[in-house]
Amino acid sequence: MEKKKHIAMLIGTLNKGGAERVMVNLADYFVEKGYAVTLVTQYQAETEYPLNPKVKRVFSEITQEEVTGNRIINFKRRFCKLRNIWIKERPDVILSFIGKNNMMAILTSRGLGIPVAVSVRGEPGEEYYNRIMRIGAKKLFALADGVILQTKQCFEFFPVNVQKKAVILRNPVSKSFFRERYEGEREKIIVSVGRVDANKNHEMLIRAFSGIAEQFPDYRVIIYGEGECREKLINLTKKLKLSERILLPGNIEDVAEAIYKTRVFVLTSDTEGSPNTLIEAMIMGLTVIATDCPCGGPADLISDWENGILTPVRDVDGLQENLQKVLSDLQKADELGVAARKTGDIYREERVYREWEEFLCNLIRKSDK
Repeated sequence: MEKKKHIAMLIGTLNKGGAERVMVNLADYFVEKGYAVTLVTQYQAETEYPLNPKVKRVFSEITQEEVTGNRIINFKRRFCKLRNIWIKERPDVILSFIGKNNMMAILTSRGLGIPVAVSVRGEPGEEYYNRIMRIGAKKLFALADGVILQTKQCFEFFPVNVQKKAVILRNPVSKSFFRERYEGEREKIIVSVGRVDANKNHEMLIRAFSGIAEQFPDYRVIIYGEGECREKLINLTKKLKLSERILLPGNIEDVAEAIYKTRVFVLTSDTEGSPNTLIEAMIMGLTVIATDCPCGGPADLISDWENGILTPVRDVDGLQENLQKVLSDLQKADELGVAARKTGDIYREERVYREWEEFLCNLIRKSDK
């Protein structure tokens, strides 16, 4: 019987966010299938997704004693520490997520004979946010063994030699979201889930709802998640005199249960890859409204007014109008939710995990030849 392989994964932290959740889920899947899994993070954050105890956790950040006032020396020490992790652990393949981690995974593993797969989790122009990083990503990704992108639009960022080795792999969705669509009377709640930061732009939802709050006095908005904008948004709800109808309760453990019976799910991001929370809401059969944002994640998922609604980025009036339409026509809202639910099968865990497994194992096989 063939011995299971060793997969190393690299990400900044396991802080609660979409990319981190996908990596933790992948680590859990692989370790339960008998693979050895080493998950490397630079830091340990205050609030993190729980990691399967069978997964080995390694930290790549240099210690306080190793930090100097010289950035070049600090970089060299970080570089050497990460490279030494690969040398010590000897994984059969490295899977890296997000920005600089991808570049470091490629650079630090050069000459070690370990295949590397890098994954861009959002808009490439945002992950590689200045000229030097963009040039570096385009050059270095050509040295990777595999490139994982989120949407069709992402391919356009990269040169042809990178596009040829790139694939789209879907995000695995927890079994908890795969349940019969709720057909009873729905809660009069408009819900959003995600990190409460500037890019998620929850202010757009708050202002859009404020324009229809009088027309729909029984409805509330609940925005689940933590982030640097949370206090600012709470203050905005007070200013709009809607603090009892627009709630920001922070993180929750059981997202599926919290959103199951709600009426509308809204995603207001300025940019998105393949948004986990939108996929989950659609699988549960909610009526969904999402910004038609780069790099095209929502547009890949939603056929406008067939299984959801696309609304322009940062267009408060447009979102207000779309909310007004679906709340005024609940039959149409339900039709959209039923259609959204039908898209779910391609995101079932067993199918998606198998695609990731086949992709990584194929890189290992090519390397062994």
